[in-house]
Amino acid sequence: FTPALIAGAFAERMRFSAMLCFILLWSLFVYSPVAHWLWGGGWLAKLGALDFAGGAVVHLASGASGLACAVALGRRRGYRTEYMAPHSLPLTLVGSGLLWVGWFGFNGGSARGANMTAVGAIMASHTAAATAALTWMAVEWMHRGKPTLLGTVTGAVAGLATITPAAGYVGPGYAVIFGAAGGALCYAAIVCKGRMGYDDPLDVVGIHGVGGIVGLLATGFFASKAVNPLGADGFLFGNPGQVGIQGVAVIAVAIFCFVATYAILKMVDGLIGLRVSPEEEATGLDLSQHNERAYSSQ
Repeated sequence: FTPALIAGAFAERMRFSAMLCFILLWSLFVYSPVAHWLWGGGWLAKLGALDFAGGAVVHLASGASGLACAVALGRRRGYRTEYMAPHSLPLTLVGSGLLWVGWFGFNGGSARGANMTAVGAIMASHTAAATAALTWMAVEWMHRGKPTLLGTVTGAVAGLATITPAAGYVGPGYAVIFGAAGGALCYAAIVCKGRMGYDDPLDVVGIHGVGGIVGLLATGFFASKAVNPLGADGFLFGNPGQVGIQGVAVIAVAIFCFVATYAILKMVDGLIGLRVSPEEEATGLDLSQHNERAYSSQ
């Protein structure tokens, strides 16, 4: 799932053969170490860092790695000069709905059993997603003058990314805070993307990277052993040091993923070439890489 998220940051630019090579190397040398750090008894787990379902391992890792991809590959042809809206808003809505429901398995399944922790994780995930969707809609309405469907479903995904590290450690009441913070701060990050100049077509950095950071840090405040005895208490429950531990996890994962991903990209570029030619990009990767069309011409 994590390489699929990263692909959103290099969409329409990377050669298919390079993508396959990159995913193999990234899964081995970036994802596996980070997963071990937090879920395999590694140094972050021993430090006490909390990541219930992948706030760092999946979302922050994909955001930091996506940023490395955007930097290494450069902007798309016509970026900021041509209209580049999603090709099908109805399919975006359908896909977001499937993702929302599927996330119950993602977060709830991280309880590794049909138990109350799984129920709590599903409730927290659903509450955060709904709150973030409404928050994004409201912020976009105030900022741009109109609410949009694209923005609302993007907000839902931001809420799901934000609650992921805390899904099994907080109740639905605190999940509202996660959703509101994720919706507002991820929206702000995407607005800032235009000023920073990097080209991230599916906003992997703004949604998953920023959402992962917000969720991990908020876990340090709101986690409670009353919800999950296998976790830890956060700042609000008498353990202020948990915020610092979560901060160490954020910094370590972000730096490692960005640097390691950039190094892998440069290696792949030197071996087989990373980016399609300008002519192939203008033709489109469906045709230039696979000789296929999404729809038959009339």
